[in-house]
Amino acid sequence: MSRFLSNGSRFAFKRSSSSVAYCAVHIKTGTRNEPERLNGLAHFTEHLLFKGTHSKSSCVISSKIEKLGGELNAYTTKEETVIHATVLKEDLRTAISLLVELAFQCVFPAKEVEKERSVVIEEIKSYKDSPSELIYDEFEERVFGGTALSAPVLGTALSLKRITREDVEDYYHRMFVPENMVFTVVADLSCERVVSIIEKELARYGGNMGVSGKSVDVDAGLLSEESVDEQKTSFIGGGSFEREVGKKSHQAHCIIGARAYSFYSPKRIPLILLVNYLGGPAANSRLNLVLREKYALVYNVEASYAQYSDAGVVTLYFGCDKSNVKRCEELIMKQIYDIIEHPLSERRLKEAKKQLLGQIAISSDNGEAQVLSMGKSEMVFGEVIEMEKTRELLEKVTSQELSQVAAEIFAPGNISKLYYV
Repeated sequence: MSRFLSNGSRFAFKRSSSSVAYCAVHIKTGTRNEPERLNGLAHFTEHLLFKGTHSKSSCVISSKIEKLGGELNAYTTKEETVIHATVLKEDLRTAISLLVELAFQCVFPAKEVEKERSVVIEEIKSYKDSPSELIYDEFEERVFGGTALSAPVLGTALSLKRITREDVEDYYHRMFVPENMVFTVVADLSCERVVSIIEKELARYGGNMGVSGKSVDVDAGLLSEESVDEQKTSFIGGGSFEREVGKKSHQAHCIIGARAYSFYSPKRIPLILLVNYLGGPAANSRLNLVLREKYALVYNVEASYAQYSDAGVVTLYFGCDKSNVKRCEELIMKQIYDIIEHPLSERRLKEAKKQLLGQIAISSDNGEAQVLSMGKSEMVFGEVIEMEKTRELLEKVTSQELSQVAAEIFAPGNISKLYYV
């Protein structure tokens, strides 16, 4: 169930039968909305949300939910910032009150800004010690080169040092506004009761102005409706690249991938199915059966598909001994070309659909996963996509569509490769 709140924010709710309640506020802003020279501003702002409001210190904020036995957390992506909490259902009002306060009343104390800057720079350094994670950032940086999607979420040590308290405050007041927000709740309460709680908390701050009283530009840095409409049926191809980076590690880390479809392309559904069939989380994924089980060349091989408002990227990752990189690459491409040239049988297609639907249903049975996916769906599509609609869309996918999508995404001129060896 979704609706608009009185201040212009959107709201989505699902009733559960659990004694645990989940709530979140999703803000439609992320890395792509930052000035280029201030890369990491969105993520830095997310960290600083917990460092003080007009009425609470960082210590009070950090203990408010935890002393109830609950959890408070947040994350930033290239297109969204999310603050979420998990509590017992009798403590839902406390959690919602805190989320609303963090969304509208942060003050960013100067001392906390400097302390947290050091923390985030250490986070960036530690991330560089994990090549299996770092390689994804570098791949997107190169495949989306020249666009706002190329910037890493964490930023760089240099860009973090440029960010001032005034930069954070300005970004917060421009982007953390009701029109950019979706509130989501999963709880064993009536929808009317939850809406009443949120409305009372929102009324404490009133209007759609930042706490400084500055007027806000809701569309600043966001895609226009016209540009989104243009992408609903388009495929954004891009120039390919191949790069090898020397790393002092025993194992090689590699990605074969390509630009792909946006959230709004009808081809994204068959691509989701294709990616899950090739290298999803199950042990029977096609690439795992070949590279790990048959030839014992890798410990891990996986496929993923990241979708954005106007683009997407497919990545096939594997880690192996440096001497086996080319052999693994050949086997991966052989599986892809086999799907292109020989569409899946009806039996295999039916099994692939059943597996994906089961994975979605099981993962969505988790309340936290529900509250987060509801917000994402509401922000992207303006509605919560129910399981039955997902099933309906998947059932329409044909083997020929899978082959056509594989041929388009993995066309020779679209494939990019990045090796950490």
